Amino acid sequence: STQSTWEHDRSSANPPLEMLRNTQILLAARPQGMVSPDNFVTRVVEMASVPNPGQVLLRTLYVSLDPAMRGWMTDMPSYIPPVALNAVMRAGTLSEVVASKHEKFAPGDKVVGMSGWQTYDMSDGRGLVKVEALPGHPLSVYLGALGMTGMTAYFGLLDVGRPEPGNTVVVSGAAGATGSVVGQIARLKGCSVVGIAGSEQKCRYLVDELGFTSAINYKTADLDAALREACPRGIDVFFDNVGGAVLNAALRRITQGARVVICGAISQYNSTAPPPGPSNYLNLLVKRARMEGFIVFDYVKRFPEAGREMARWVMDGQLKYQEDIVDGLEQCPTALLRLFDGSNSGKLIVRVAEPTAQSPRSRL
Repeated sequence: STQSTWEHDRSSANPPLEMLRNTQILLAARPQGMVSPDNFVTRVVEMASVPNPGQVLLRTLYVSLDPAMRGWMTDMPSYIPPVALNAVMRAGTLSEVVASKHEKFAPGDKVVGMSGWQTYDMSDGRGLVKVEALPGHPLSVYLGALGMTGMTAYFGLLDVGRPEPGNTVVVSGAAGATGSVVGQIARLKGCSVVGIAGSEQKCRYLVDELGFTSAINYKTADLDAALREACPRGIDVFFDNVGGAVLNAALRRITQGARVVICGAISQYNSTAPPPGPSNYLNLLVKRARMEGFIVFDYVKRFPEAGREMARWVMDGQLKYQEDIVDGLEQCPTALLRLFDGSNSGKLIVRVAEPTAQSPRSRL
């Protein structure tokens, strides 16, 4: 149970023994179509509790669940190698340093990394980013609005979409972790923002809480008619997280010189058949428009500048975020499905453990 795991974790923050029990969730089989909990298996392994020189022992506090993880399970050429079978499932994590023989990290430090679905990780420090708690905000914000999700929204919209004040920006998957941030940044940049989401509740949230100009429920609306009404002058920037019919409808409404940002295509991730191509793609030619994909990892050197601006917006209350938190590492395989069935709102995160109250500041 979660309680017993927590008791175990608390007692092993400064483990008296040389070995730790590390719970790991592995990718056991590649999904065919929709991902299933049956694609994963759990194991408990013993690992050293004392780092070697240059290493740091991490205890996982939070795990990020993201749509991109579905692609990482597929053995196809991509921007990142697939997760190997019988390997720990890859995922973004926020961890606490338990013990360190690394000059850059001390016990008690909080770091963002890619430790995956496991309670502990021994790291050489590469790829770890130290974070400090923001007053009034949970540490998990560094997996959402101030993490990879926020960076994806920031660079995808501003660098690829290049919105200008007065532009009409349309965002699909607008109530999701990335889309909700994209729409707010567009609003902050002086744009009219239309969100496309899958329920009346999500649409109300976009307009009432996040300040979107309007929102469209794609499950009940005629998309073509709704976009025509919401965007009478057309769409200058379309930020797409969904693909499929939603992308096709948006292409019909683009303006001259429009920018279509391909961030994701969640409607296609679990398909077994090849997705249909957008039949309205010739509008890109007629309107001299641009459709461009991007990978957030390409911007890693610029994360600090984006992080500073985003943190200011969060602290000022100009950028709001919603977290959907599930408790217990063992919930990862079932919680992941919520990204694909529409039941998730905001950033989906699994809480694995609480940080220790008083962390020692000495290195080993």
